[in-house]
Amino acid sequence: MPNAKLQNYLHLHFLVFIAGFTAILGELISIGSSALVWYRMLIAGILMYLYIKLFKLNINVSAKTKLKFYGAGVIIALHWITFFEAINQSNVSITLAMFSTGAFFASFIEPLIYKRKIIWYEILFGLIVILGVFLITQSEIQYLNGILLGISSALFSTLFAVINGRFIEQYSATTISFYEFISGVFFLSLFIMIFNDGFSVEFFTLSVNDWIYIFILASICTAYAFIGSVKVMRYISPYTVVLTYNLEPIYGIALALLLFPKTETMSTQFYYGAFLVLATVLADGFLKYRKSNKKHNAVSNKPN
Repeated sequence: MPNAKLQNYLHLHFLVFIAGFTAILGELISIGSSALVWYRMLIAGILMYLYIKLFKLNINVSAKTKLKFYGAGVIIALHWITFFEAINQSNVSITLAMFSTGAFFASFIEPLIYKRKIIWYEILFGLIVILGVFLITQSEIQYLNGILLGISSALFSTLFAVINGRFIEQYSATTISFYEFISGVFFLSLFIMIFNDGFSVEFFTLSVNDWIYIFILASICTAYAFIGSVKVMRYISPYTVVLTYNLEPIYGIALALLLFPKTETMSTQFYYGAFLVLATVLADGFLKYRKSNKKHNAVSNKPN
């Protein structure tokens, strides 16, 4: 049993590493962000469909539920577009530092959707996050577009996560993800036809490296990561999973520094700001984890 638990913890950290590696692939892939996300969602959707057929999973839901999933699919598509465009406009380190502001947005979005009170320390942490972002912006003002896109990406990501938290209470992650990928591809197809040059020959003419990186992104970093995270949550508490996923920016920034030292080495003030943001995110997750454990222990120790 201890070995099985250890294996699941290692698997969880591998999934977090994969999440951080997504930003590295965004730096390596040469095509535009909208095309990149279109390919990612299309290939991931096809792989998810094959997985559903292979294991004969039932994904039938009502038309009303499908519409909800489709709306969430548009939100995740917007998150990915702004995420990869932030990398294009700045770099991996700035994008991931800004992505960490999602915890700040969650402190306001969660109470609205779940109708709970705002926790006092979330407000304090939010102010610290704002200070961290201010330090980063002051030191890297030349990347302002990337900073704003990164913050937008964090907002879309948080909104998506909170909405999906509602869905997962009733439906499987595979069912949810499949319909979200379908709607994402449809939305992006319209976006590309209206605002880009459409589906020209050049759109489908990619380098060998781009095809390889996109397939890794869609298969390992998307389809596998979605399914793997659900499997891990069967053995590890959701709070531990959420807390561990807060390490994603740290893994990603460390990888970026290792692989792209010339473009990813930032000013000292950037690292002060990034440390404030990341430390706040980890502290928030830790406090929530402790609070949950206390509540769980109180219920467990309650006399029958």
